Amino acid sequence: MTVPKTPDAAYEPPRIFGPEYRTASLGILLVVTLIAFEGMSVSTVMPAVSKDLHALDLYGMSFSAFLIAGLLANVVAGLWSDRRGHAVPFLLGVGLFTAGMALAGAAVTKELFIVARAVQGLGGGAVIVAIYVMIARVYVPATRPRIFAALSAAWVLPALVGPGLSGLIAQTAGWRWVFYGIVPLVVPALVMLLPALRGGKDPAVPAVPAPTGPRSRPLTMTLAAVATAGGAGVLLYGTDRLHQTPLPGAVAAVAGLVVLGAGLPRLLPPRALRFGHGLPTTLMMRGVLASAFFAVNSFIPLLLTKVQGFSVGEAGIALTTGALGWTGGSYLQSRRTYDRPLLVRIGAAAVTAGILLTLLALVPGVSGWIVAPAWIVAGLGMGIGTTSVNITAMRQSPDAEQGANSAALQVVDTLGSALTIGFGGVIVNLIGHDDIGTGYVTIAALMAAIGLFGVAVAGRMRELT
Repeated sequence: MTVPKTPDAAYEPPRIFGPEYRTASLGILLVVTLIAFEGMSVSTVMPAVSKDLHALDLYGMSFSAFLIAGLLANVVAGLWSDRRGHAVPFLLGVGLFTAGMALAGAAVTKELFIVARAVQGLGGGAVIVAIYVMIARVYVPATRPRIFAALSAAWVLPALVGPGLSGLIAQTAGWRWVFYGIVPLVVPALVMLLPALRGGKDPAVPAVPAPTGPRSRPLTMTLAAVATAGGAGVLLYGTDRLHQTPLPGAVAAVAGLVVLGAGLPRLLPPRALRFGHGLPTTLMMRGVLASAFFAVNSFIPLLLTKVQGFSVGEAGIALTTGALGWTGGSYLQSRRTYDRPLLVRIGAAAVTAGILLTLLALVPGVSGWIVAPAWIVAGLGMGIGTTSVNITAMRQSPDAEQGANSAALQVVDTLGSALTIGFGGVIVNLIGHDDIGTGYVTIAALMAAIGLFGVAVAGRMRELT
């Protein structure tokens, strides 16, 4: 750990690509880039996969299986990281993610492909939580804003080239090589990360104490994770069936909501669902931001292709601007020390403004390309807001709860995104596929309301004194 050499010397935090952190930073960024590339590519190749495996009826399930399995892995990896350290969940996560990629490439039936997606989700969910804990335990606090900014930047290249490159690979070598091609790239990432996995904090720093409290009980937390993931899946299934079979759909939705309500509170710190001051609100703000942004992000292509007549490629370009804005926001927050709750409030306001600006695409005479600058604004808000949430959560977390709280960040992010995207699909189905404009306005208005709620409660991230 770098310290000032004299009492009067200005403290210069180590650089993330300096001698102390270079290999760890490069390894983390490579792993995140591979996960990001998989996420950006699978949407592009799914039409080819569904055609080859006759899996159109399970198209949505391929995404749900990844998200739900990832949610379960978030919790288990967080538990293990608090009890035994981040190395094992990281290595197991990378192994499962790699195995899932290989299994997807080799899948000859739609059922096997769904299983492969679930295995990928287990691996990706464990890796992300382990990386957050690694950052908390390996990097000094003054350096964390920069490594989190670098993590956001790791999504830019996959966002820019992932869809096009995966489409080219699918058309030439076949969709299976989109999955196979990632497997050998895992090896150099592991080699670079071995020092960080073996080591940790400066030896002078006291060892992390054993976790205590209700969120340290493996059986209870695992059952709660299963209930949360399963309840969310049943809830989304039921709401998706409301327009076809209202009564069975409503029964499934209510049952899923009950199970979800029983499991979720046990995965979060006390008072989280009431947005209590300090850590509870900090964790929940990650879900607020993700819910508003990703729900609208998922339906912008539908708006542009069905209402504005864009091609799929043109709609993708419009969405890419969000990734660029996100990276810019992450970079800006890393430049100096800021009031983090204020940054989160600004981020929520920018996301809300970006969402509302996209509605201009429905005004007669306005080009659909107005979505591009609008989504830069929203992405900028996400880069400023989510990175500040992550940094604040690490600062507010006791050492023995870094894994549990890293898992909670991922849980509220994944769950919030999945639920709002699912409910957006319900709105489109209920209003009708011939009236996409009205459906989009409804979705955008609801998500803007969530964004405004985030603006209102962000100040509760501050701990009471």
